[in-house]
Amino acid sequence: MSGPAPSIDADIRELVEEMRLLEDWQFRYEFIIELGQALPEFPEEWKTPDHEIQGCQSQVWVYPEFKDGRIYLRGTSDSLIVRGLVALLLKVYSGRTPGEILSHPPDFITEMGLDKHLLSTRSNGLNALIKRIFQTAEAAKA
Repeated sequence: MSGPAPSIDADIRELVEEMRLLEDWQFRYEFIIELGQALPEFPEEWKTPDHEIQGCQSQVWVYPEFKDGRIYLRGTSDSLIVRGLVALLLKVYSGRTPGEILSHPPDFITEMGLDKHLLSTRSNGLNALIKRIFQTAEAAKA
């Protein structure tokens, strides 16, 4: 029998700590890619313009589901590193209430140093993905 899911703060702390333990950025990128490889399969029928994130250099899709007052997010990308970034954000934000999402801005991205180590095109895509997650939370809260 599993216990309650970790809090959003616990998930953020865990991710930040895991990244800090990997001193070399090559290892950090490998960690991010592994997160992406662990994402569940993303059905082709969800790859629609409504679910595609605009502003990303690669193709990125996020599919939200609302259940029992929580937002469950599934996502994918055609790029390994971007798929890993999607996985990172989903680990933090999926399965949360709109209030939890909205009260936890993505400051952990800076804590991890990702903001300084991503190409500007990937940074733009990451910001577009974050914006979509927060828009989804705002819409669900309304």
